[in-house]
Amino acid sequence: MTADDTVGSLREAAKMTGQLALWTVAWVATLALARFGPAHLWDFKVTASWVAVAANLAVGVGWIVAHARYIRKIDELQRKIMQDALAVTLGVGWVGGLAYVATDAADLIANEVSIGTFAASLAVVYMVAIVVGHFRYR
Repeated sequence: MTADDTVGSLREAAKMTGQLALWTVAWVATLALARFGPAHLWDFKVTASWVAVAANLAVGVGWIVAHARYIRKIDELQRKIMQDALAVTLGVGWVGGLAYVATDAADLIANEVSIGTFAASLAVVYMVAIVVGHFRYR
């Protein structure tokens, strides 16, 4: 591999990462708009709320496509690390989420867990799994 190939490869990786970051920011922004807009921007107008939710779903689909493209473009080791992290996150989501449902149904817990807390927990699990993967495959 020549120096030009390395620079080109780094530029392509930076471009793909930047595109994924932009889609992520756009998705989070439309989610915030759909979540907080009704109460703070348009006084619970139904049409505006549906438009915000539709925009969030559309941008979410774009984010999913961008993420799939990103995964296809990264090198095999990075793909393996990400695949392992996604598997752990999916497992924690299913096992932890359904265990919570079971404990809630049996009235074993007093506190309600919000979907935001659940999503944030999964994000932390994913980030920790990525870091662990990087150390694991050093």
